[in-house]
Amino acid sequence: MQSLCGRPTDNDALWHDVQYCTNGTVPPPPQPKPDCLRATPNYVVLHGKPENQHNYLLLPSCRITGIECPFLEDPAAANYWNDAWQNARSGGSVPVQYPNIGLGINSQGARRFNQLHIHMAGIRASTQRRLQELESMGRMATQPAQWAAPANQAPVSGPPGTGDRTYRILKVPNLMQNLFTLLYRNVVAPNGLTMANQTLIVVPKMTTSGFAQAFYVLNSDVSLHDGTSTCDYLLVYN
Repeated sequence: MQSLCGRPTDNDALWHDVQYCTNGTVPPPPQPKPDCLRATPNYVVLHGKPENQHNYLLLPSCRITGIECPFLEDPAAANYWNDAWQNARSGGSVPVQYPNIGLGINSQGARRFNQLHIHMAGIRASTQRRLQELESMGRMATQPAQWAAPANQAPVSGPPGTGDRTYRILKVPNLMQNLFTLLYRNVVAPNGLTMANQTLIVVPKMTTSGFAQAFYVLNSDVSLHDGTSTCDYLLVYN
């Protein structure tokens, strides 16, 4: 799988950061030493750019280039989405200080670096409201097998002036299932798509009482009308 997942000797800035946080290997100049916010056998957490209290990255401690790596769908792979949530949630190890939290990963073509990184960031209140509105309308899948159905595809607005993007939307009660596997088996493979082109976004459902014990999982790519290959329309980094 090296052609898709990378080699330990690869020269990628985020991969160098992971190696520094896990085994002390100093990044090559002029790359500065990263601020290792958390390091475990499975992942590390770093600041995103710009650095603030609602912009972090979770990266595997092993070499994984990105969403295209087939190892992510292996039963032996760590559950990076649940790891991201456990860190980013209120009371987590690296909590995202924002009223609503969003987790996201970009497609191969939309990302800047080639070490898998899940963005742990904010998400607009309007996005949370829109997803709850779509749920009340029955416009999202509740079973993975329904995820790609046209009835479960809906537009969600990005920042003002950027228009809507279309997403396939699935509601799940927890993040214990491997979302990469669910995406491949229920969306990508049945429709002749490519994992490298996919973006994936997780939005915890929030109410006035707090976390509502459910997650909205959004997927999109450019095969959809007004689809997108990046999570950047929905996540708030600044």
